[in-house]
Amino acid sequence: MQLDEFSNIFKSLSEPVRLRVMYLLLERGELCVCDIVSSLEVSQSVVSRHLAYLRNAGLVSSRRQGVWIYYQLAESNDFIRQLLALFKQSGEDCVTLKGDLNRLQAEGRESSCC
Repeated sequence: MQLDEFSNIFKSLSEPVRLRVMYLLLERGELCVCDIVSSLEVSQSVVSRHLAYLRNAGLVSSRRQGVWIYYQLAESNDFIRQLLALFKQSGEDCVTLKGDLNRLQAEGRESSCC
């Protein structure tokens, strides 16, 4: 990896909402935008803007199913996998990240918009 690639990764992860999104995807694998919105309790436009930033940085990928867009972690290099594994492990002690995950699990897939 080149220095600018490292810089772009860290810039992409330097915003709390993006870190919260990444943690949910690390824990759940794939989520619809509406699931992320309800879990983070922020507007759809905020979530979509941050997902676009993560997608442009190559950290997440998306797929469309009907009118819904689902996001998952993008295939990445070893550096990103190790960084995200450390983040996932350390995030287990973060009250905010645990709260986001608990809201997502409490709602369940069957009660979401899609």
